[in-house]
Amino acid sequence: MATVRLKKGFDINLLGAISDNSIVATGQPHSVAVVPDDFHGMIPRMEKKEGEHVIAGEPLFHDKNHEAIKVVAPVSGTVKEVRRGQRRHIDAIIIAPDGGNDAITHDLKRSSLELLLDSGLWVMLRQRPYDVVPAPDVRPRDVFVTAFDSAPLAPDLDIVLGDKRQYIAKGIEVLNGLTDGKVRIGMREGQAIDAPGAEVTTFVGPHPAGNAGIQAANTVPVNKGETVWTLDIVTLARIGELFTTGVVSHDTVVAINGEMVQQPRYVSTVMGADLESVLKNEMTNVAQSRIICGNVLTGVKVTADTWLRAPYRHITVIPENNKPDEFMGWASLNPNRFSIYRTFTTWLRGLAKPVSMDSRIKGGERAIVRTGEYDAMLPMDIYGEFLIKAIISGDIDKMEQLGIYEIAPEDFALAEFADTSKLELQRIVREGLDKLRAEMS
Repeated sequence: MATVRLKKGFDINLLGAISDNSIVATGQPHSVAVVPDDFHGMIPRMEKKEGEHVIAGEPLFHDKNHEAIKVVAPVSGTVKEVRRGQRRHIDAIIIAPDGGNDAITHDLKRSSLELLLDSGLWVMLRQRPYDVVPAPDVRPRDVFVTAFDSAPLAPDLDIVLGDKRQYIAKGIEVLNGLTDGKVRIGMREGQAIDAPGAEVTTFVGPHPAGNAGIQAANTVPVNKGETVWTLDIVTLARIGELFTTGVVSHDTVVAINGEMVQQPRYVSTVMGADLESVLKNEMTNVAQSRIICGNVLTGVKVTADTWLRAPYRHITVIPENNKPDEFMGWASLNPNRFSIYRTFTTWLRGLAKPVSMDSRIKGGERAIVRTGEYDAMLPMDIYGEFLIKAIISGDIDKMEQLGIYEIAPEDFALAEFADTSKLELQRIVREGLDKLRAEMS
């Protein structure tokens, strides 16, 4: 087992971590929703209409460009609403659960590719380049699986896995048959997961060490013309379970944490469950709370009347912008203020003590100044600042030369947090990837 030690990056230690690893059941959700925007690269075409009955595992919509790629219902029930936004964009498909246990049982004699596509698990994979749902007609050079999440307040994937770890070996076997290379699993130091048939690497270092793309870049980087897949260990176990039982499990364990949560904990629910049934009045002050599906760096801001978003395992609740008129603003001498750059005296007490942060940006957008900030937060062999400039200018040749094929928006999330220019780096990277993909297609 090889070990890779990463020095670049930073661990943000926030208040609201989970201290008790026990799992609490939430019961039947009031509604369940699938949000097509969670599966970037797909153009949804509905297969079900409002009022129709579905069972768990039955297709709700497919991709316009690849009809074999399907997204399925997590529960059995009735399609209550196909919610649309501007220009009839599908915002969400909402299902009213009927409490039944009906589920599609798949024929295990079919090919692995067909089974993954029909089951809906295919859309849980991501492809580099472009960080999109993979095209089914392209075999990957390698498959990279991350077994841990290093983001702020991220759930322990060993706990999220639970007893599904028994299916990991089968999942590796399936993916080995779909790649021309190897299944490569990245684990953290001290993690014990039985992974026969996979090449295991231990990663030591701060966030973003847990990103699959970072792990790929520090083992076998992605070059122009190559395709790799990335996923997490939980999805790998779901694949193994499908090829063992013939049924896709849509149950999930979700970490609910953050400073504004009364009792941070793990709960068991179903993918896409409504947040009201998951949170159950766990917030200390709803009016002054920001609910994020995911972590504070890459998650999606939502409201309490929406649904759990993919990858369906984390909800963070932090203070909203509740001090807009703070005395002296960013120049405040408050000893509790946090800064990576030792602007305030908080660094004197060390980084081990959790800090409080709200949703304020604390500054306006300004020109990029070459300070090395991006490179310090990005443990990849690329020049982050130059790449961002190339994306902004639309220079495709420079984007290719500077390594855009290796990256995903999440890889720049920490750099966005540390950026004194206050640029939306993840949005810039996403727009650059989409432009490049359109040019190459």
